[in-house]
Amino acid sequence: MKLHILGVNGPFPESNGATSGYLLEAEDTLLQFDLGSGVLARLTALMPPESLSALFLTHWHFDHTADLTVLLYRLEAMGQVLQVYAPVDESSAIRKIVSASACFRLTDVAPGDTVSVGSCKVHVGEARHPVPAVGYRVEGEGRTFGFTGDTNTLPSLPEFYRGSSLLLADALFPSENWAESKPHLSAALAAELAVATGAEHLVLTHLNPVFQPRRLLREAQAIHPHVSLASPGSVFDV
Repeated sequence: MKLHILGVNGPFPESNGATSGYLLEAEDTLLQFDLGSGVLARLTALMPPESLSALFLTHWHFDHTADLTVLLYRLEAMGQVLQVYAPVDESSAIRKIVSASACFRLTDVAPGDTVSVGSCKVHVGEARHPVPAVGYRVEGEGRTFGFTGDTNTLPSLPEFYRGSSLLLADALFPSENWAESKPHLSAALAAELAVATGAEHLVLTHLNPVFQPRRLLREAQAIHPHVSLASPGSVFDV
């Protein structure tokens, strides 16, 4: 499997940046995870978005879903329908748009669910965030990809992501800015999670432009031996 990094920021993009968006390629299966601000153009540079096998959303915050309202126009123009999997959040304005559009086929998911798409099995796990949110673990080609989405610590996370070949983790905060009440992990906590799961490679994402990414990388590298920063345009073997 290959992971294409399209957007890495949250809750807003850096200059010329994009918020959450990642394309997972496994044989003939193309899975998009989140579609935040600025992601659609980068996805379109790689492939026609209507060719996606499915879109998985971790939650409905705008920095993870903003480009859905623009993708709608392309799907209408192409006469295509895209399968979308996402947790239920009745408060989301974008969810209401997606639910009402004939261009999207929305399927609700919750922790404990498993979805088969093409050659991949996608497992749904818990996340801790101010709105309903999930994480995903994907099995394909004998490898395992884990994506935490936006979350703070949870007792279930190490077991759910255990055995991940590559773990893409929320790492928004430096340690001194993190607190138990925050909606995200710190880079150090992401690294601790990677160690607990036995992940071969940790990729730090959801990078807030307020914090220096290299600082986050140093904190994580002090805990896990194989850490990278997510950067738009980079590609990782899972």
